[in-house]
Amino acid sequence: MKIKKLLFVTKFEELCYDALNSLLALRGAALEHVVFLNVIERDKVAMKRGSGYLKEEEVKLKETANIRFIDWAENLFEMGLEVGAYMEVSTLIPEILKVVKKESPDLIVIGRSHKGPLEHLYAGSDVIELIRRTDIPTLVFKHMKDDNIVPEKLFERPLFATNWSETGKKTVEYIKGLKEVIGEIHIIHVVKESALKSSDTHEVQKVRKTERKKLDNLCDELEEAGVNARPHVYVGEPQKEIEKAAKEYQATMVILGSSEKAAILERWMGSISKNIADNSIYPCLLIPGDKTV
Repeated sequence: MKIKKLLFVTKFEELCYDALNSLLALRGAALEHVVFLNVIERDKVAMKRGSGYLKEEEVKLKETANIRFIDWAENLFEMGLEVGAYMEVSTLIPEILKVVKKESPDLIVIGRSHKGPLEHLYAGSDVIELIRRTDIPTLVFKHMKDDNIVPEKLFERPLFATNWSETGKKTVEYIKGLKEVIGEIHIIHVVKESALKSSDTHEVQKVRKTERKKLDNLCDELEEAGVNARPHVYVGEPQKEIEKAAKEYQATMVILGSSEKAAILERWMGSISKNIADNSIYPCLLIPGDKTV
């Protein structure tokens, strides 16, 4: 799948032009159109003496966003890209979904969720709600350092964690579409310790060799498609091992398939994709599975 159109959801203080600039390598993977979206959430708009929602505040914030977008658009026009922009006072996820329906982007870029622990518990993560309600891949962009340095080459060394699911197969196809911009991809599978039931060393090594063979075959498939790939088997708790591998191989992002789960289970127990998307320092590209009917 080619990435021709990108939806860039920004609140400016979290995703600025530097973040957008690091995504422009996607021009090598057919990117030709960028759509900006700034959602000014109603409960963030200033209130005065209990008088309620202020129309003048809405106008001021929308015009401020418009000024920023015009400046960004001028740079993108010079690169030969098409540009669109939306500025709305609304609720974040419903507004994103409206723009997705109208524009049909190939990738959504959004900042990490900043809800508090109780909001996550009872309302869920914005990112996971978005993944649950759309089949468009979503990149949760993050500044990887405390000083907000933007990774300059976001696609240079991605790390893809696979659990051999159907969503993982869909993710592989998406990765093939990025062959022009990926430098080298590290592919890992984490074997849970509970799967290593035998105390026999030979049996344990047999499990490792089986998983390594599957990874080798996947890397061969990607190599044939033009993607340089390296396989790795890890053992332990998946989230911790994915983070460890990302650090060891200096990953520039983590790529995960995100399977659809029951909403209440997702909120109370979480998932690997949710926890990494919300808590990891690494930008996270989430590829949603096919929606159930």
